[in-house]
Amino acid sequence: MNKHPGCKIAMAACSCAMLCASAFVFAADAASSARKIMEDVYRQDTSHDITLKANFQVFDQQGHNSKKEFSLRRIGSPGDSKTLVVFTAPAEIRGVALLSINQRGVSDRQYVYTPATQRVRSVVPQERSASFIGTDFTFEDIGERVLDDFSYRLIGDAEAMDGHKTYKVEATPVDASNSQYKFIYYWVAQDVPVILFAEMYDAQGRKVRVLHATQLKREGGIWGARHTEMRTLQDGTRTVLTIDAVKFNTKLDEKLFTPQGLAGAIGVGAGK
Repeated sequence: MNKHPGCKIAMAACSCAMLCASAFVFAADAASSARKIMEDVYRQDTSHDITLKANFQVFDQQGHNSKKEFSLRRIGSPGDSKTLVVFTAPAEIRGVALLSINQRGVSDRQYVYTPATQRVRSVVPQERSASFIGTDFTFEDIGERVLDDFSYRLIGDAEAMDGHKTYKVEATPVDASNSQYKFIYYWVAQDVPVILFAEMYDAQGRKVRVLHATQLKREGGIWGARHTEMRTLQDGTRTVLTIDAVKFNTKLDEKLFTPQGLAGAIGVGAGK
């Protein structure tokens, strides 16, 4: 018979406490590591402004496709920036413009100009989950994500994708009302700070979209994908975003990035 049952109980309690503490430390480290991984993705871009020419190829369920060409300009740093998207082709959407404004501590704002109505209107929160100009990207997807709007958890670090070992990170909105997504899984390359793959889950926890980024390239010291495909699973459609040209630090005029300036944005988008 054990003459010291109290000793065994104390040792068991001590072991349990150590396991709980270890689990807590692991969870904290995982959250810290995940945050750092995403910081490296967002904060590698130290440019003051960026200009790019790109296009969407939109594929329907039957595989038929249409092409939409646009320019994108951004001033500021990721998470504290203004982004202007202006469509240049085809003719029926030429001049359509979207202005997205991100400021730390302030809800994102978006404004759309449509030449047919010659009006600028705000994008209301309910529209953020709507398709952006008939693509598989939503208004929220097109708007720049703010690092602090999500909390992060490291899920794994052993999966390989497109020849890269990856970190799998779960991103959850800090305020559920600010995102259409309940959570997002990101696969981030371990050797370059780029998101290679993502899965988006709606408010009911259903996987609704997947993103796949390829053709990685470093320009101006900044890594990025030149080819990104977004698929909408329920509809069986997909959109391919291709970046044709990129320029950094061209001293863009901040006056371009206002709701009042959207009506004249096509001159800027056309590269005049």
